[in-house]
Amino acid sequence: MVGAKGWRKAGIISVFLAPSLVCLLAFSLGPMIATAWVSAHEWNLIRAPHFVGFGNYRELLHDEKFQRALTNTVYYLAGYLPLVMIGGLALALLLNKRVRFVGLFRALYFLPVVTSWVVVSLLWKWLLHPKDGVVNWALSMFGIHGPGWWTSRTWAIPSVILASVWKDLGFVMVILLAGLQAIPETLQEAALLDGATSLQRLRLVTLPLLTPSLFFVIIISLINGFQVFDQVWVMTGGGPAGSSTVVVEQIVKNTFSYGRAGYASAQSIVLFAVILIITAIQLRTQKRWVFYA
Repeated sequence: MVGAKGWRKAGIISVFLAPSLVCLLAFSLGPMIATAWVSAHEWNLIRAPHFVGFGNYRELLHDEKFQRALTNTVYYLAGYLPLVMIGGLALALLLNKRVRFVGLFRALYFLPVVTSWVVVSLLWKWLLHPKDGVVNWALSMFGIHGPGWWTSRTWAIPSVILASVWKDLGFVMVILLAGLQAIPETLQEAALLDGATSLQRLRLVTLPLLTPSLFFVIIISLINGFQVFDQVWVMTGGGPAGSSTVVVEQIVKNTFSYGRAGYASAQSIVLFAVILIITAIQLRTQKRWVFYA
C-alpha cells in the first residue's frame, strides 16, 4: 500500500504536471473523445445530434469518394516520402562539410519550413501555371511542351508533391544534419585508415549510425503526409474532377460545406486508425534496421 509519504510525493508531482495535463485534456484527449462521440451521430452543426450508432462507418465502406481520397493520399505519400527523404539526406551530407558560408546555405534551405503553407502553395501554383508558369517556360526553352500541372487530372497530385517536398526538405535536412554531427569522427577516420572509399564509409558507417534520425523523420513525415490538406486546398481544391482530393479535404468539406459533421468525424477516426496502425508497425519493426549506438 502507498503510504502518506508516497501520496505526498504523488501530489507534488501532480501539481507540477497539472498545467500540461490540462492542456493535453483540453486540446488533445478532449477533442478526440468528442470526435468519437460525434462520429456515432448525424449532426449538421445546427440541429441537435441524432444517434445513428455505426451507421456512418457502414456508409464509409461503400463511399467511393472517400476511397478515392484515401487512394490519392497514399499516392501522395508514395511520391512525397522517397523524394523528401533522399533530398533531405543529400542536403544534409552536403552541408555537413566545412565550406564557406555553410551557415547561410543551411538557413536558406530551412527558410521554406517556416514559411506559411498558403504562401508556398500560391508560389508553386504560379510556378506551375500551365501557360504563364516559370517551369513550363523553362521546359519550352529545351523544346519540351510542359504538362497542365495542377489543371491536369494526371499531374495534379505530382504538383502538390513538388510543392510539399520543396517546403519540407529543410526540416528533414536539419534533423539528419544533427544526426550526422553526432557520429564520432573517430569512426570515419578508422574506416578511412582501413582503406574504405567514400561510398563504403557512407554505406557501412554513416547510414547505420544515422538510422535513429532516419526513423524519426520517416515517422513524422508519414504522420504529416496522411494529414496533407493546405497545399491541396490552395493549389487544386481537390480537382480537377476529384483527381487530387485527399482525406482531410473530404473531412473539411463534409463538416463545413455539406453539414455532415458526424460523417466527417467517422472519417477522422478511420484516418487516425490508419496512422496508428502504420506507426505501430514501424515501431514494431524498427529493431530490424535501426541501430542505437
